[in-house]
Amino acid sequence: MSRLRSRRRLALAVPVVLSLTASLGFLPAAASAAPYAESTAQAADSPNLSYVVNTKVDRHTIESVKKAVAAAGGTVVITYDKIGVIVVHSANPDFGAQIRAVRGVQSAGATRTSALTPASTTDEGAAQLLTKEQAEKIEAASAADAGSEPLEADQWDLRAIGADKAAQINPGSKKVTVAVIDTGVDDTHPDIAPNFSASQSANCDGGVPDTTEGAWRPYTAQDYHGTHVAGEIAAARNGIGVAGVAPGVKVAAINVTDPSNGLFYPESVVCAFVFAADHGVEITNNSYYVDPWLYNCLDDPDQRAIVDSVNRASLYAQHKGTLNLASAGNSNDDLDSDALVDDSSPDDSTAVTRTVDPHECFDVPTQLPGVVTVSATGVNNLKSYYSSYGYGVIDVAAPGGDRLYQIPDTPSKNGRILSTMPNNSYGFLQGTSMASPHAAGVAALLKSTHPWATPAQLQALLKAQATNPGCPDSYDQNGDGTQDATCVGGKRVNGFYGFGIVNALRAVK
Repeated sequence: MSRLRSRRRLALAVPVVLSLTASLGFLPAAASAAPYAESTAQAADSPNLSYVVNTKVDRHTIESVKKAVAAAGGTVVITYDKIGVIVVHSANPDFGAQIRAVRGVQSAGATRTSALTPASTTDEGAAQLLTKEQAEKIEAASAADAGSEPLEADQWDLRAIGADKAAQINPGSKKVTVAVIDTGVDDTHPDIAPNFSASQSANCDGGVPDTTEGAWRPYTAQDYHGTHVAGEIAAARNGIGVAGVAPGVKVAAINVTDPSNGLFYPESVVCAFVFAADHGVEITNNSYYVDPWLYNCLDDPDQRAIVDSVNRASLYAQHKGTLNLASAGNSNDDLDSDALVDDSSPDDSTAVTRTVDPHECFDVPTQLPGVVTVSATGVNNLKSYYSSYGYGVIDVAAPGGDRLYQIPDTPSKNGRILSTMPNNSYGFLQGTSMASPHAAGVAALLKSTHPWATPAQLQALLKAQATNPGCPDSYDQNGDGTQDATCVGGKRVNGFYGFGIVNALRAVK
């Protein structure tokens, strides 16, 4: 099963992000001459790696760089001319250094640390499938409400943000599509099929979009993450199972995971953002971080190239009218701190322990400019025990579940989020992975109500309609007398909830 977004996830204040990442598109070339004649001898035991090569955006430069790629022992996989990103495979151990010396190349680096073989997400803990006995109990309770879906009695999350009442006013427009960039979506599920957009779906593994029928589906039933996320956003109100936050909008699937290890590599995510933008997607949900580095530090040429390439793709999507949302992470970390320990990177080979400054080493795509960062809450509208936070980092909060300290008065008494799973099943998950799609669903309702809103305007509306509970007087969740997290800020904006918990009812009003 793919590694889920259960590890740290950072973001920083928007002004700092803009000042650092915006400059990536204007990096000078490292040298004035292309070393076409340099040796391209490949070590017999050198791994065949994938690279992103980021260039100036003009036809002449791109063509010149592609020739240099071949001369350095690389093979072009795909070229994204509009953003100046070239995906390359090469077994030349010196390829990165050689190509960075080429005129017109602004950054370049390997996107993985292990060889290519014949890309992590943010749920916290294992999935819990809904049993037949549980379903019968929930259905009996739901039957008391004539307008309820069969399993809706257990969907405390919908009621927490007024999504059940919002659906009676405006369930969302079929002209709005939310793309789930994730582990794939089972579009045959009866709660997803009515709202699924196959024409806006693909598999982007390796950086090249595959739009053949079903390519967007999960590889196995254990790759359930994307299907759960899709149901949270747009499960239809059709008398079957559960309901989504925006049950009237379309949902698409862009599978970006490597089938051999479940990782989310940069070239796949670049492909997903560009594909979504070019296919008219209004909103993307990103409940993962780009592998193999949890944090990408700009003083490392490979990690710098990763930030550059994904940033170009994200900005391209925004310029084309797409709003991108991402989950904040499940380490209960203060993401505005001066230093954090990363002991999980690289996650595709042997991890090393390093201390990073989250203001200089970026979690991608969450920390990229214009991306909405979402923290998680439970049924009591309190930050979930696992959710990362940080003043000036979190934009909004949304229900993500809390199985330990916030137990709902529902038939199952389960603090997690109930949603769709592959093979026509349902299950409970919790995490900021579940919070982000709730916010994406509310953004879809806002886009339905304000169809001409730009991504920046849509983000402003998302913040404006949110309800902020303010910092709690105490956050001692386990009652041991020690504060488990410190909330900084006031009633308008703070580190736990950003501008507040999203509100679907206010969005449609």
